[in-house]
Amino acid sequence: MKILDWYILKRYLLTFFMMLLLFIPIGITVHLAEKIGKILENEVPLNEVLLYLLDFTIYFAHILFPLFLFISVIWFTSKLANNTEVIAFLSSGVSFYRFLRPYMIGATIVGILAIVLGLFLAPKASEGFNNFSYKYFKRNKGVVENTNVFRQINDNDIIYVSYFDVKRNKGSNFTLEHFEDDQLKYKMYASNIIYNEADSTYTLTNYVKRTIGETNDELEILKKKDTVFSFEVDDLIPEIFAAETKMYGDLKRFIAKEESRGSSNVGRFKLVLYRKWSLPVSVFILTLIAVAVSSIKRRGGMGVNLALGICIAMVFVFFDKIFSVMAEQSNFSPIIAVWFPNFIFSILAIYLLYNAKR
Repeated sequence: MKILDWYILKRYLLTFFMMLLLFIPIGITVHLAEKIGKILENEVPLNEVLLYLLDFTIYFAHILFPLFLFISVIWFTSKLANNTEVIAFLSSGVSFYRFLRPYMIGATIVGILAIVLGLFLAPKASEGFNNFSYKYFKRNKGVVENTNVFRQINDNDIIYVSYFDVKRNKGSNFTLEHFEDDQLKYKMYASNIIYNEADSTYTLTNYVKRTIGETNDELEILKKKDTVFSFEVDDLIPEIFAAETKMYGDLKRFIAKEESRGSSNVGRFKLVLYRKWSLPVSVFILTLIAVAVSSIKRRGGMGVNLALGICIAMVFVFFDKIFSVMAEQSNFSPIIAVWFPNFIFSILAIYLLYNAKR
């Protein structure tokens, strides 16, 4: 590697890590200032607060990883351009694409860090961050999918609960349908279902079971019935943020299981899975855009490049957010929602690079 490559690569990595060290403490300070009232109100132990802030740091850095990189590349490349160093490099006979090589090496290093962060560190940090948030800030509100729960719990049984109270382990309007060879064999209904933690049984009130016969149906009606089911409460109402806390292999198995059960959150879970690979790719795309935008010396200096770069970054975040919401709230494909912003901005990167080279 030549002196030029080392020079740019060191500036690339040093500026990026300095940007992290600059913005992460600011993010922690702002977040802590916002939550300090509830922390004091709940008398949270200091060790839990410190662990929460560590988890928040990793969680926050993982989400904004590409944007930190984008701004840092624009910053130091604009300085090179303003000092006419870029012109000197290119005038010495170095092609523009050769000039990009140390940037791509730096993007590879940061991309590998993003993969390690997304596959190993972020899931654990997300679990600690979300558990703390729901425990002390949201008081377990919305932590699980507990309204209009419709799930296939195995190959033969489908259940429905209109609402499940997590604190009381009690659900209302419970229905279980049992199928064999695609034929309904019996259907169970109860106005209430209560999970008994002591012996892992369920109590059904106003219980009705209709068994389908060849000529006549058989009815069983009881005011109260104690029984055992093959599912557990945790299977019935998984945590909404469960996907964020799982390693890659566990996450794929979890999604397959939730799909078979008809979970309404599958789109959200798949977004988490696909982002583990789309984020490292966005590192390369945003690096190319940042170099193309900031390698040209402009009237107005670094401020113009930074303003233009921040506008592009905000548009990227806007696209990412819009498509994510579409995937979560509708039948829009999660894989398209994750990769479409990268596709659009890769076209933009090619266009900007072509004009920058000229």
